[in-house]
Amino acid sequence: MGYKILIIEDEDFIRENIAEMLNLSGFKVETAINGRDGIDKLNIFQPDLILCDISMPIMNGYQVLETVRNSDKHAHTPFIFLTSMANPGEVRKGLSNGANDYITKPFRFNDLIIGIERQLGDG
Repeated sequence: MGYKILIIEDEDFIRENIAEMLNLSGFKVETAINGRDGIDKLNIFQPDLILCDISMPIMNGYQVLETVRNSDKHAHTPFIFLTSMANPGEVRKGLSNGANDYITKPFRFNDLIIGIERQLGDG
């Protein structure tokens, strides 16, 4: 595989668990503790896919998505919201704002891998 994934998640336990599992699955992973940190790391890491929480301090997931989609360099980078905000209105909002997928917490790791592979064209 070797695809690069940027995880933007403010909850340490969740962020580190996802990073460890993706590393073990053959992905190269970079993590960010909030949206601003994620945007800063975006240009350095050049990810093939972004996993992003919605509810975060400093810069929320919708703001991150808007910044990514307005970027010449990253506008087409697959973007998956990974969030506990599971109501249908939030899902629609995320997808209509340009997210490629919307995975709700709690999730099974296998479902996350399937979502990632689908976006990267390997699923």
